[in-house]
Amino acid sequence: MPRPAPGPRLWQLDALRGLALLNMLAYHALYDWVYVFGRPGGWYDITAPGCHVWQQYICWSFLLIAGFSVVFSRSVWRHGAVTLGCAAVLTVVTAVVMPSQAIWFGVLHLTGSALLLTALLRPALDRVPPAAGLAGSAAAFLLLNQLPNGFLGFEGLRLARLPAALYAGNWFWLGLPDLSRFSSADYFPLLPWVFLFWCGYFLARCLGPGRLAARMGRAPAPLRPLCAVGRHTLLVYMLHQPVIYGALALWFGLAGQG
Repeated sequence: MPRPAPGPRLWQLDALRGLALLNMLAYHALYDWVYVFGRPGGWYDITAPGCHVWQQYICWSFLLIAGFSVVFSRSVWRHGAVTLGCAAVLTVVTAVVMPSQAIWFGVLHLTGSALLLTALLRPALDRVPPAAGLAGSAAAFLLLNQLPNGFLGFEGLRLARLPAALYAGNWFWLGLPDLSRFSSADYFPLLPWVFLFWCGYFLARCLGPGRLAARMGRAPAPLRPLCAVGRHTLLVYMLHQPVIYGALALWFGLAGQG
């Protein structure tokens, strides 16, 4: 499969990343306000359908864009290794500083693992017709969406209960956690989520990397700040929670509500 030569960025992807990041910042600021600092949340309730849809939109956006961007990456192996290294740092920091909010296999772990797995399997993936790959990945994601919860199906649609023995080994990274002894503040195992990542990858191939490369260039002026945010996804992700937590702690401290 021909790949576009290095050059200007596809600013549309940067803008979409930036939008997803702003949504993530808002969502996590509210999460910290309610569930870390114990303040009234009003309409914000992570068990409510609206918040669930918002959270899923953010995650779906990141993973689809990450998979889509692989066709433009000059070093998928390096990108995957750096992302997984940052995920390991996140696990150590959360486990030490906030054990109740420890992240053992979150979206960053998933993205790094999906990048490395895609780099390893790319010769085989590139032999799959793009439309068939997109359809197959979407079907697998929908079917395995609730695998970590013990059944096949999407969201509340339960097609089949899976044997409890599958989860006894607590292979949480794969999508087979023993929920009686495993928890993670952010949890995105390989199954089903790698298939959503591959939906983005096959979608880019369907659209044609060459045609997409022709749309590269400088973003319209009003969107350049959003694109600037989207170009630094990993840095923003690593820093956003300490900054949000610190800002809220300072706010409540100054207000005498610590």
